[in-house]
Amino acid sequence: MKFYSLNNPENQASFKEAVIAGIAPDKGLYFPERIEPLPATFFENIETYSNQEIAFKSIHQFVEDAIPDAALRQILENVLDFEFPVVPIEENIATLELFHGPTMAFKDVGARFMANCLGHFSEGESTDVTVLVATSGDTGGAVANGFLGVKGVKVVILYPSGKVSEIQEKQLTTLGQNIEAMEVDGTFDDCQRMVKTAFLDKDITDFKKLTSANSINIARWLPQLFYFLFAFKQAKKEGKEIVFSVPSGNFGNICAGMVAQKLGMPVKHFIAATNANKVVPNFMENGSYEPLPSVATISNAMDVGDPSNFVRIRHLYEDNFDFLKHNLSAFSFTDETTKDIMKHIHKNSGYVTDPHGAVGYLGLKKYLDTNPDCYGIFLETAHPVKFLDVVEETLQISPAIPDQIKKVMDQKKTSIKIGQYDALKAHLLGS
Repeated sequence: MKFYSLNNPENQASFKEAVIAGIAPDKGLYFPERIEPLPATFFENIETYSNQEIAFKSIHQFVEDAIPDAALRQILENVLDFEFPVVPIEENIATLELFHGPTMAFKDVGARFMANCLGHFSEGESTDVTVLVATSGDTGGAVANGFLGVKGVKVVILYPSGKVSEIQEKQLTTLGQNIEAMEVDGTFDDCQRMVKTAFLDKDITDFKKLTSANSINIARWLPQLFYFLFAFKQAKKEGKEIVFSVPSGNFGNICAGMVAQKLGMPVKHFIAATNANKVVPNFMENGSYEPLPSVATISNAMDVGDPSNFVRIRHLYEDNFDFLKHNLSAFSFTDETTKDIMKHIHKNSGYVTDPHGAVGYLGLKKYLDTNPDCYGIFLETAHPVKFLDVVEETLQISPAIPDQIKKVMDQKKTSIKIGQYDALKAHLLGS
């Protein structure tokens, strides 16, 4: 299968080429040339398959030309070695917990899949690859952990100073080895802009092979479809139409869920739940896409003012606004409302959400108000302990610290502080 640039379909690449390049030469995101639906019998019998087999069948068409079946099965065994439980919260509402991996965030799946793919591609290669990635929170830790020690790969992570949680910062600044963290005086959008600029800077790319591990990279983006299928496998027995509410920042996660729908997964609707960064809710209301400066919130991983993957979503729905609106709703919520619902959920069910999951719950409840006969699943994208200050302040409780977190908390932070793109460029050329 080929992947083409959304800026110019004539710019095409193989899966391997697209993964290593990260972004097309014309700045476009790569997109698969086709999405072949899986047989209806796959979904009818999905309960009989293991998670690894579900993942293999769903990703195979996209990677078969680049990764042999045996290697793909091994990659999936490496990636999917933890659980993805759907946990009931109240009648017709459950949460899909995506925080049981090594960094306790949903991005573990995509980061590990991409790291394993690059590891496979680097076998027998002499050229090193530099993974350059911007993070608003959890991407950095997941990428750092997934790529740690991968031969032939160096990782440079940009994150906004003072705008990630302490635990998130520890996860991306304490590992050493082939991982470097750059602390940017600015916002996530500034970090992402620097990364995109570097990819187009021939002074760098003529000298170094760069790729990105943000969800703009197909190897980070596509495997996120797995856990929507895992959730469907568990929720199918409810016998109702399923809707997913996804806390959304850069919109790669919800876009992957929509790919699962294109593969044939029965799902009635998607809800994009956002914080005060409401570019997409505005678009869904008036049809005009206007990026805005990002706003800092307690759900910082969603503090994105110009979500890269929304162009993929629009393309999936053929840039037909009415078609998209039939399949997607988008709602924005304030920090105050988020804290209030965290208290409500905890009081009524005993369940502790992180602020991102709470936003997902809010979006789901708003949709179910007018669609009460559905079974709703909101994504809990990170363990609440990763946002300990917010949880403690809001709920007046102190969740137990999991082992995955304990092991980084006492480690020494090491970061390189930068303010402008020139500092990043100089570092890349000098390293």
